[in-house]
Amino acid sequence: MKSILLHIDHDPAMTARLQVALDMARATNGHITCLQAVSYDVFMPGDFYGSAIAAALPVIRENADKLRARVERELEGEGVPFDWRFEYGVASQRLIEASPLADVVILGPAEAGVDGRGPSALVGDVVTRAPVPLLVVPEGMHSFDVGAPMLVAWNGSAESAHALRAAVPLLACSVKVTLACVVEEAGEAKRFDLPSTEGAKYLARHGIPCEIVEIPRGEAKIADTLFSAAQMRDCALLVMGAYGHARLAELVLGGVTRHMLSEPQMPVLLAH
Repeated sequence: MKSILLHIDHDPAMTARLQVALDMARATNGHITCLQAVSYDVFMPGDFYGSAIAAALPVIRENADKLRARVERELEGEGVPFDWRFEYGVASQRLIEASPLADVVILGPAEAGVDGRGPSALVGDVVTRAPVPLLVVPEGMHSFDVGAPMLVAWNGSAESAHALRAAVPLLACSVKVTLACVVEEAGEAKRFDLPSTEGAKYLARHGIPCEIVEIPRGEAKIADTLFSAAQMRDCALLVMGAYGHARLAELVLGGVTRHMLSEPQMPVLLAH
């Protein structure tokens, strides 16, 4: 993945995803495009004449400039080629517009200034509308080893197939790839019919051997089961399809994608 689109913002995972982007770029001789989007489309109750917003604009721009200066200082000493795009507007829209010529978009799991746990609306918008995979990097990551083991979550859906295909450049670098299926209870109806062997055949055509494992559903959430399986195998990356059900249904009722993004325990590569 040589064209890396990196989202720049003040959220807690900014430092972590910058490091992951650098490690990925070094491993693939890639280029990082830093996209910093600043939206002035804010609403302040009682500010009918816009005076409060007008007063806030210089502060917003000053904070954006400080963040850019800090990140650029870090990048300039890393020996990785990069460029910077500063855009006015909503971050999700600007990332989607810039994504067609990217190989991957790197985001954090939470948005700056948003309290509480739950899936990021930014990630949801971009993963369902951008034509490239997303790498969601949680806070606290200090490195990313593209040669480490990687785990692909497989449920036979079109989304899991899209994620598998999108992850091939990274999976080709991995020392060991595991294709993991969480097995539901006996007799439970299955919605999808692409067996894991088809995923393994696809990888084999790209020269990537993999191990197929079946994990009992158990009492834990599927997201926790997959994270545990990945951690047991010392995986650096978990690959999965996103929003196999309608996104609104996942937000209201819950779902694997929702739980995965609420508390990610490692970088997760998503495709829809």
